[in-house]
Amino acid sequence: MNREYLKRYSQELQRDMEVLSFGHAGMPVIVFPTSMGRFYDYEDRGMIATLAPKIDRGELHVFCADSVDGESWYNKNVQPRQRVLRHLQYERYLLHELLPLIRSKNASPQLALTGCSFGGYHTMNFALKHPSLVSYCVSMGGAFDIHQFLNGYYDSDCYFNCPPDFLSNLTDDWYLSRYRHLNIVLATGEQDICRDENIRLSGILNSKAVPHVLDVWGNNTGHDWSWWQQMAVKFFL
Repeated sequence: MNREYLKRYSQELQRDMEVLSFGHAGMPVIVFPTSMGRFYDYEDRGMIATLAPKIDRGELHVFCADSVDGESWYNKNVQPRQRVLRHLQYERYLLHELLPLIRSKNASPQLALTGCSFGGYHTMNFALKHPSLVSYCVSMGGAFDIHQFLNGYYDSDCYFNCPPDFLSNLTDDWYLSRYRHLNIVLATGEQDICRDENIRLSGILNSKAVPHVLDVWGNNTGHDWSWWQQMAVKFFL
């Protein structure tokens, strides 16, 4: 398997950002880490090994992104407004720096997003804000509501980065028509601490007539990597 370590200075974030790339061809997939996780976690937790057959066949080209969660939503040392602003810088990094890097390595017009736990938030938030860029998004054990990080603070930037809020009120057909061409998967377990958030977001998508898959796993499936490995097999292999 072709494995590449990529480190670039981000003008948007004013610091180095690291990426691991696996594969040589196929549909590019951006992987977002879990809460305050790192770009190497997906490999370390066995997820790349799980997807290896498809990567080796040139059907998937996986790009494991880094996060700035510890500087944004999870940073209790700054005011909520600063947390939001840091997240917006991260979004600009994804749009203006990471995506062009991926396109320089892989010219496929497709783009998949995936992530586990808070990586599921980044997956859905980015896909719903930029649906013309995304083909397929798979959230596994995702959590989507950011109110818990804001200490009661709320502004328009918070609103437009909280999928349950902005999607509930969305009537713009430009977005809704594109959502209806997205392949959206919300995978969770019956014992997952984020199960109810997935059911809630699924209900909102249904209210907007947006096709998607809500897959609630039985057999005491919880919020852990062993389950997410199995979900990755189902939705990517």
